[in-house]
Amino acid sequence: MKKIAFILVFLFIVQQAFSQYQQINIPADSTLKRLMHEHKVPALAIGVIENSQVSQTKVLGELRKGTPAPSNAIFQVASLTKPVTEMTTLRLVSKGLWDLDEPLFHYWTDPQVADDPRHKRLTTRHVISHQTGFVNWRWLHKSGKLTFDFEPGTQTQYSGEGLEYLKQALVNRFKLPFEEIVRKYLLKPDKMVDTRFYWDEDMDQDRFAVAHDRNREPLPIKKYTQPSAADLLMTTIADYTRFGANVLNKKELNSHVYSEMITFQDKKHTYGLGWQLFKGLKSDEFVIMHSGADPGVRTIIILLPKSQRGIVLFTNSDNGMSLIKNILSLSLDLGDEIIERAK
Repeated sequence: MKKIAFILVFLFIVQQAFSQYQQINIPADSTLKRLMHEHKVPALAIGVIENSQVSQTKVLGELRKGTPAPSNAIFQVASLTKPVTEMTTLRLVSKGLWDLDEPLFHYWTDPQVADDPRHKRLTTRHVISHQTGFVNWRWLHKSGKLTFDFEPGTQTQYSGEGLEYLKQALVNRFKLPFEEIVRKYLLKPDKMVDTRFYWDEDMDQDRFAVAHDRNREPLPIKKYTQPSAADLLMTTIADYTRFGANVLNKKELNSHVYSEMITFQDKKHTYGLGWQLFKGLKSDEFVIMHSGADPGVRTIIILLPKSQRGIVLFTNSDNGMSLIKNILSLSLDLGDEIIERAK
């Protein structure tokens, strides 16, 4: 009897520990379709993670006018490319194959910064915590070139160029095309069989969610043929939600690297390694997240490591973020708090 009583008490304690966290309650399809219509979003993909496992995925709407979106629709996910690159890199660090703090000039120096001595201090840590000193894209700089605006590691400035810089270093170090490095260390182990960096002969255009503007007009399809480490990844909601679950499960990450990943790396307390961090939320929860925005594309992944939950949302519309915020507010107990912190 004492043993049974002990088990019951233990189960009660476990139940109480997790009762503070609510399930992620995605609205009914009828509600989602109404919201999509209100926000003028043609297609929506939703992935949910609970207890560190994928609990559901679904796709609603149309790839383009008159073409229903299948459950394995392929979305271009914009900057959700970056976490795939960054987690591949952190796995390499965990395996002892890459060093977070080794200067990248040992493997790559962009010709446009070769005469600037700051390039010899640039590291992977700077890149994946957005402290390179680069603007987002070099063509946005007043010089039109890749330029250091500050000493690496001293300030925070979001940069896709940093990821491209890291890509070249990885390619030179491993003597493999970038997409092969990611496939070997992340896509294949995680069974992300429907994820690609560019349009190849295996790309199924009939499943592609065409990007749309604010008036729900389709945008031209751009068939890129070279991989980017920062943008333009194409994937399914099933693949990417599985990827998110594997992040929560610390797959192929050692404890030290995972601890670094969820620790603020910058003075502004904005980024860990590869993720934006929000700490001190209700119930002492914290968030690792990333969003994406390209013409006609809005996406987000939100992971809650303490309660082992997560949500992934893809849209093929310039209006997508307003819909995403609406769904987060309705589905997640911390949704409104996360939206407020993300402003």
